[in-house]
Amino acid sequence: MTSPLPDAAIREDVIALAHDAASAILGIYDSEFAVQHKDDDSPLTAADLAAHRCIVDGLARITPDIPVLSEESAHEVPTATRRQWQRLWLVDPLDGTREFVKRNGEFTVNIALIVDGVAVWGVVQAPVTGELWHGGANIGAFRRLGSGETAIRVRAPATAPLRVAASRSHRDSRTQAFIDRMGETEPVGLGSSLKFCKLAEGTLDVYPRFGPTSEWDTAAGQCVLEGAGGAVLDPLGRPFRYNQRERILNGDFIGLGDVALPWREWVAP
Repeated sequence: MTSPLPDAAIREDVIALAHDAASAILGIYDSEFAVQHKDDDSPLTAADLAAHRCIVDGLARITPDIPVLSEESAHEVPTATRRQWQRLWLVDPLDGTREFVKRNGEFTVNIALIVDGVAVWGVVQAPVTGELWHGGANIGAFRRLGSGETAIRVRAPATAPLRVAASRSHRDSRTQAFIDRMGETEPVGLGSSLKFCKLAEGTLDVYPRFGPTSEWDTAAGQCVLEGAGGAVLDPLGRPFRYNQRERILNGDFIGLGDVALPWREWVAP
């Protein structure tokens, strides 16, 4: 792989791998499953681990020269080691475990390729609906269901009422204040990286997030959104970058469909 982008054959292999991980997740979703908790009190199920093994093993076959940083094994990788990786796959095997436990269907499989800190291509798979989104800033964004695939674009110009993605599991006073400053809005509750995908499709307009997320929560969704013409920016207007810090936690961000929206006016001074 000499190009920053994976070639079409590799992209299809990774898309197939996301489908396989989704099947592994659904096999557990439809059963009685136990819920453990990690040190940070976030939930962990057998589905997280099954999808993790499926994806890590599959990526090792598809691109043996590219290391993988997955949520479920990141603690095994020293910071100094991963910081030397020019390329890596950034993986959340099951994004939205809380939604999985609630059985509301709003969880995803996230796989993104990072090159020199930039998320260049990613896949978001929704196991329950079977929908899959993939894309990157330099190749566009696409929604796939079954054998059909459609190119997608953000809603621009976005007009009032602006549809705001509001997390079901994470809603705080700063987010609410941001939304209040936007004027006429239509908040939409949605879990996991589905928010980025709905921004990319044009069914949502803005996704504000104030509070910690991890890099694997956002990278694949950012790829899809950028491919559709949108952006994921920090409060200073800088695009999100990955594997550039000692920690793998993100700072605050705003996901935008229409990048011309006056988002700076909505951020607290």
